[in-house]
Amino acid sequence: QLQLVESGGGLVQPGGSLNLSCTNSRFNYETSAYAWFRQAPGKEREGVACLSRSGSTANYADSVKGRFTIVRDNAKETVFLQMNNLKIEDTAVYFCAAVSPPSYTFCGLDSTIRYPTWGQGTQVTISS
Repeated sequence: QLQLVESGGGLVQPGGSLNLSCTNSRFNYETSAYAWFRQAPGKEREGVACLSRSGSTANYADSVKGRFTIVRDNAKETVFLQMNNLKIEDTAVYFCAAVSPPSYTFCGLDSTIRYPTWGQGTQVTISS
């Protein structure tokens, strides 16, 4: 069930930056934890970054640590993924996902099953 809308993808050169946005059209934004996953052609969907409903816990895949930052703007009910120093291997479709967990600090990247609500994805292409 799609209730999230991603935007901000595009084509950039290696070393460039993109800022992805995820807006929540109907889901309960304030009680949700959010995550960004990505899927490259021929590969499984993998977790990239997540942020707890309280905003106090964030986790990142090792491949993006120090380059990507996930933040939430509660006033805009939007979650952002700021991506810097992009690499060719970051090329993928990026998906926003949400879940309303009982824990304020829950934030997981190990499984897509944890997240019942998804967006349609936005293409990110890194190429020279």
